[in-house]
Amino acid sequence: MLLDFTKNDTVTLEKDLQYQAAILPDVSRTFALTIPTLPSRLALVVTNAYLLCRIADTIEDDPRLDFGQKEANLERFLATVKGRENASAFSASLPPLLSPAIPPAEMELMRNADRVVGVTHSFTEAERRILERCVSVMCVDMPKFQRGASLAGLRDLPELDAYCYAVAGVAGEMLVDLFCIQCPELEENRPELRSLAVSFGQGLQMTNILKDIWADRERGACWLPRSVFDDDGLLLENLKENHRSGKFQNGLHTLLGIAHGHLGNAMEFSCRLPAREAGMRRFCLWALGLAVLTLRKIQRNPFFTASDQVKISRNSVRVTLLATNLMLQNDRGLRWLFRRAAKGLPTGPD
Repeated sequence: MLLDFTKNDTVTLEKDLQYQAAILPDVSRTFALTIPTLPSRLALVVTNAYLLCRIADTIEDDPRLDFGQKEANLERFLATVKGRENASAFSASLPPLLSPAIPPAEMELMRNADRVVGVTHSFTEAERRILERCVSVMCVDMPKFQRGASLAGLRDLPELDAYCYAVAGVAGEMLVDLFCIQCPELEENRPELRSLAVSFGQGLQMTNILKDIWADRERGACWLPRSVFDDDGLLLENLKENHRSGKFQNGLHTLLGIAHGHLGNAMEFSCRLPAREAGMRRFCLWALGLAVLTLRKIQRNPFFTASDQVKISRNSVRVTLLATNLMLQNDRGLRWLFRRAAKGLPTGPD
């Protein structure tokens, strides 16, 4: 039976809303930039959704917890989100178990997980169900990949697709469902939008995977698909010694092309949003533009050995936001901007 942990005290709820707005920039500069462009109610819900996903991700990535502890605490967190476990008890018991290597802002978020969940429980039933589904998929599926994580990488492209869905594609579906509440006319195209949103999520996640190759390896994980490098006889376990070889560069070229294709779908997704929904369009297009620029940086510096070496400049960010705003309601102009920004990137398989 669903326990009622909803915070009815309006003063407490207002303070929790202020907390989630304040913590967002500390745990994600990118989403702190893009989420405020959304309509106010949607921005509030999406902020909360991101923080829920970040809590789940922090549990999953913690180096001190073993697999059993991760699975158990993700189950507890999901029960908390669904209102079946006391949120205050959860947020008090988990932080002492976590590694001191966790960034301070993320540790603070874990200590205040009950405040984030309290905001979740203040939403409408429809909003809560959408968020619960996303968190459920992440909490159930992410451990399956973490349990087998190694420097050998993922098995093949289908396994990469499954991984990207669990950590990003399902969030794309969540956004579509929330967008449909904000803009009911999208409802008739929901299935197509959900498909494009999964691809959008995969494009963003693949960009992160490629950017963070070396940081992930330091944690003992590799999310590159082995099959892409098999034909050239490259073992991903030996990537450090071979990342300047033609064998690795061929595989990187292939993955850049696949990510490019997914971001093309992200552009189509953005253009299917009504032009009058400027906030939703900005939210999507800004994330898309930054991802394209990151892929270009990787392409121009394929021998990079740290994510900072392929980080886009603040000036590039400003130019991207300005150009997007100028073309915001012009679908032809937006597609032209995408082609120009992605010029020179390899294309994926047909």
